Amino acid sequence: MKEEALKTPRLDHREPLVFDTRELGRRPGSMRKVSRSVPAPKDLGIEVIGVPEGTAVQLELRLESVMEGVLVTGTVRAPLSGECVRCLEPFERKLDADFQEMYSYPDADTRTARKDEAGDDAEEEDVLFLEDDMFDLEPALRDAVVLALPLQPVCQEDCPGLCSDCGERLADDPDHHHEVADIRWAALQEFKKSGADQGADENQEK
Repeated sequence: MKEEALKTPRLDHREPLVFDTRELGRRPGSMRKVSRSVPAPKDLGIEVIGVPEGTAVQLELRLESVMEGVLVTGTVRAPLSGECVRCLEPFERKLDADFQEMYSYPDADTRTARKDEAGDDAEEEDVLFLEDDMFDLEPALRDAVVLALPLQPVCQEDCPGLCSDCGERLADDPDHHHEVADIRWAALQEFKKSGADQGADENQEK
């Protein structure tokens, strides 16, 4: 197998979630704002709620050049489509979430010491690197969206859910109920009924 096949595929600047930082430069303190509308990638959310694939996601980003790399601070706004966990009805709403991510220069470990409070090197897998002065925002976008989503989404805060007996949506019929006989009174009702029947028979005999 050729060595090229073993390398990680290079970022493509034509991809909607790939951003180029060359205009920003490497001088610490440089800042650039970027606004971009991108189509939502597949599976952007959790099982019961998320951003529909292909819908417009609005990104407002601030790119700042720091000693280690580029600090990206952003806001994501997108439409959500979900299913209420109480009544199972579909609903829609808007998502507005903030996030921040650091993208380090490939030589950041030689330019700046990345150490935690204990003096140990930062975990390599926690560090995101720029590639040819570009970065892929998709992982950070996914994290921001998922963290902002409710784990138990409801169509409205006071959704009463479904009837446990027949499954009807209670919000459609606030007076919905079922007559339930109390088994503790069932024997007494039978006794009264039998007593009434016996009295009727005695009256007929007279």
